[in-house]
Amino acid sequence: MEFINYLRNTKKTSDNTVISYQRDLKKFRAYLMEKKIKSLEEVTELDLENYLRYMEENNQASSTISRSVASIRALYQFLFNEGRIASNPALLLKPPKVEKKMPEILSVEEVDLLLQQPDQSTPKGIRDTAMLELLYATGMRVSELIHLHTGDVNLKFGYVTCHDNGKERVIPIGNASRSALARYMQEARGFFVKGQEEEALFTNCSGKEMSRQGFWKVLKGYADGAGIKKDITPHTLRHSFAVHMLQNGADVKSVQEMLGHSDISTTQIYLGVNMVKMREVYMKAHPRH
Repeated sequence: MEFINYLRNTKKTSDNTVISYQRDLKKFRAYLMEKKIKSLEEVTELDLENYLRYMEENNQASSTISRSVASIRALYQFLFNEGRIASNPALLLKPPKVEKKMPEILSVEEVDLLLQQPDQSTPKGIRDTAMLELLYATGMRVSELIHLHTGDVNLKFGYVTCHDNGKERVIPIGNASRSALARYMQEARGFFVKGQEEEALFTNCSGKEMSRQGFWKVLKGYADGAGIKKDITPHTLRHSFAVHMLQNGADVKSVQEMLGHSDISTTQIYLGVNMVKMREVYMKAHPRH
């Protein structure tokens, strides 16, 4: 599809976003075929409103519908700019309001328990400890973690350089993460890459860059082993990092910069989690609660 090529080659859109757009637009095309609408150019504003209603009636999550709206709007803006349609039927298409849910957070004790799970006597355990420690130390996204190169780590001065969609940010790391990374690079990484020229910092057992799914399996296995019942996702350590930093006195602006949020309102959702925790502490500790 020309639109997908445009996203990849001209807009330099991230792979994850392109995959999401493709998935959303495939479902949209299937709906149009079902309604006997033969081409994208025939679609009207009413057709698009009906599609949104169809998704709602089929119990699609608000976040899924919102993403579909973004995909459809981007597609029709492209068709309009290319002169394929005279007017843009998606111009006034509005997504449903998405309630920002409080993310699932691990307690400090649960994080400690999780980090105790890898077997330190094996290369895999040493690698997994380094990955988990680094995620929790920096709050970076899993996609950023798996795309790190060996040259992005500066153990001497204790920081990593994180790459996010063409932007770079430098994040400090503490002693626990620094030690785990040093041990991994000295003792375990060579076991995986076996002399191959591989830039990726973290690799799978074949010595190739770790995948998002590969990391997710690692995390889920250790969470199960630790007996953590919470609904853990690849972002759980990122969320936990943010809340624990705020609970320990970090200012929102610094946490925003470390997380790589372009808008501080995205970071402020963690303040809500922090307030819930503070209220719990208050109710337990204050003599006149």
